[in-house]
Amino acid sequence: MDDSSNSILAPTNLLRDFTASIVVFLVALPLCLGIALASGAPLFSGLIAGIVGGIVVGSLSGSHTSVSGPAAGLTAVVAAQIANLGTFDAFLLAVVVGGLIQIGLGIAKAGALSAFFPSSVIKGLLAAIGVILILKQIPHLFGHDTDPEGEMSFSQPDEQNTFSELYTLIAGDLHFGAAVVGLLSLVLLLIWDRTKPLKNSIVPGPLVVVLVGVALQALFAGFGGGWVIGVTHLVQIPVAESFSEFGSFLRTPDFSQWANPAVYIGGITIAIVASLESLLNLEATDKLDTQRRSSPPSRELLAQGCGNVASGLIGGIPVTSVIIRSSVNVNSGAKSKLSAVFHGVLLLVCVGLFPVYLNMIPLSSLAAILLVTGFKLASPQLFAQMWKEGRYQFIPFISTVLAIVLTDLLIGILIGLMISVLFILNSNLRRPIRRVVETHLDGDIVHIELADQVSFLNRAALDKLFTSSARGTKLLIDASGSDYIDPDILSLIRDFKNNIGPARGVSVSLRGFREKYELHDDIQFADYSTRELQSRITPDQVLKILRDGNERFRSGHRITRDFGRQVGATATGQSPLAVVLSCIDSRVPAELVFDLGIGDIFSVRVAGNIIGTKSLGSMEYGVAVAGAKLVVVLGHTRCGAVTSSVELFEDGADVEQASGCGHLHSIVTEIQQVIDPDECRGISSMTPEAKDACIDAVARKNVQRTVREIMDRSQAIRQAVETGEAMVVGALYDVKTGEIDFMTDHAAASHASRQANV
Repeated sequence: MDDSSNSILAPTNLLRDFTASIVVFLVALPLCLGIALASGAPLFSGLIAGIVGGIVVGSLSGSHTSVSGPAAGLTAVVAAQIANLGTFDAFLLAVVVGGLIQIGLGIAKAGALSAFFPSSVIKGLLAAIGVILILKQIPHLFGHDTDPEGEMSFSQPDEQNTFSELYTLIAGDLHFGAAVVGLLSLVLLLIWDRTKPLKNSIVPGPLVVVLVGVALQALFAGFGGGWVIGVTHLVQIPVAESFSEFGSFLRTPDFSQWANPAVYIGGITIAIVASLESLLNLEATDKLDTQRRSSPPSRELLAQGCGNVASGLIGGIPVTSVIIRSSVNVNSGAKSKLSAVFHGVLLLVCVGLFPVYLNMIPLSSLAAILLVTGFKLASPQLFAQMWKEGRYQFIPFISTVLAIVLTDLLIGILIGLMISVLFILNSNLRRPIRRVVETHLDGDIVHIELADQVSFLNRAALDKLFTSSARGTKLLIDASGSDYIDPDILSLIRDFKNNIGPARGVSVSLRGFREKYELHDDIQFADYSTRELQSRITPDQVLKILRDGNERFRSGHRITRDFGRQVGATATGQSPLAVVLSCIDSRVPAELVFDLGIGDIFSVRVAGNIIGTKSLGSMEYGVAVAGAKLVVVLGHTRCGAVTSSVELFEDGADVEQASGCGHLHSIVTEIQQVIDPDECRGISSMTPEAKDACIDAVARKNVQRTVREIMDRSQAIRQAVETGEAMVVGALYDVKTGEIDFMTDHAAASHASRQANV
């Protein structure tokens, strides 16, 4: 098979990456400028960071879709560090130091920490960015551009906040010409996105929107008045009159500050914040990737570190992976990291050679692109999905969204992480262990299954469980599935087993603890049938054990049994509690559907669970010799033997001729004795539901008949029933639900009728 189409250099992939890079370039342009402005740094430093983020980080990163550049989450950090260090050149040295620290973190594989970021926080970050884009871009869409593009904080440099900025539009503070361009751009994007031929075309919709915006801006200039879109509503890239002037935009670090401790404190701050934001954005971007590819986080730290060293050396502000640009990249159909590199090249070429033309782009056109991106990130489906996942996912998710929207990106993420950690701790405190009350042959056992990792966080819950155990309680602490148990937990278990438990009348059994824990297996109850237990248990108690076992089987809470120990314990003899006559159907294994262990029952299996001389002899042995207290005739729904018997009965066919089985006749004739000709007439033409109901009714009657046959034909079993030493009941297993319906009323009637005949 030719894999050339999967290569990043395949012509189709190159084309998709290039068209996506154009859209990312158009979006990144105002964001680079806006973030620099909001950070109090020179405008050109934001463009440098965008170029480095695209070319340097894009080339070194292992991510296929992430795009790096100056980040809104660092604006407060950058502004504070510039003020603290006194000069921008000294700040550049801190950026270089931060980059070197990130390189060290990458080499040390610190990116593995990203595995501990809760998915609820990652999804909250995506949704929050979407909400912020919507709220922040609405003013730009209508020509209200006092807040710089790329500024994402709730409290804005223009002394407004996210919501009050929206109110200024209601008060009429908007630009008519820019608003027309913005609204037309939005409509064009929506039409483009919903028209399949346009959406699948080579030309990206956002590029068309920008070109239309430039054309309308030039057209409106001739109208005059409120139609004219002034420079404050356009992209504003510094324009150099000569190559030497362009070179003056580049700055170098002030290496004379190398001994200043504040530089290293600033570098550490930048490294920590930029690394956290990069890892979070990388995780979020991977969730957006349509091909579900995973990005190596440690390599990303290494790439970001190289990017920050390069950016700091030539006058750029710090770079991180940026979710806005990355989401635009994914939505534009990028196939590989070449898109990120191409966008950096476009920034370099266009900023260096064509700044005048870029300054003709209306901000309202770009706002429309970001607004549509915001709607995709903060989709109602995402909120609905998180709501369905329950409060332990939804509350950290919505808290992250609100925290980011109402503060800023960095503070919001930290709040979201803190709330998520609190929920994790709360979950550990409330449900750190699985607790099941089991009905064993030796009484009820509180089974505590320890998790694979049992830390000190589990101590409070385990101590509470121990404290609440009433006198006479039997505890089984099962560590079979545990890889690690904290020493504090081991000390708590050891103290309760040896001292506190016995003093309170609580017996503690242990299972599955490793030798190094010095807690050996100590089982103080029987989880299999013994002669002693068999002698003191009643038929009704055995019936309850089977009922409870079937309930555990259906609910998925089956008892964890040590079958190896049971094999050894039952090697010298057997004392079964019940005899089960079931069908040979592979869907009804008696020990499993009753959740029983080795040695608990005699299992007799015959097609159609009919009674014969040999099967009856086996059952008599189980009751009269082995001492079983209960006989269960276990039929089941959709029984193949019953179905065949009914169909042969209706057709009047010979069993041997129809089936080719010479010995099947004895089974079919037994089942056919309970068939009502009127109820099953025309079974071949019935609906599937009606046919199933008819077959199940015959199966139930067949079970009841077998119960009567046992009582009529076996004097040994009848005598045990009449003396109260045993009970015979019918039951029907539902192959769809796993539930067993015990026909106890019928059993009581049979018993009563026998007593009346005596």
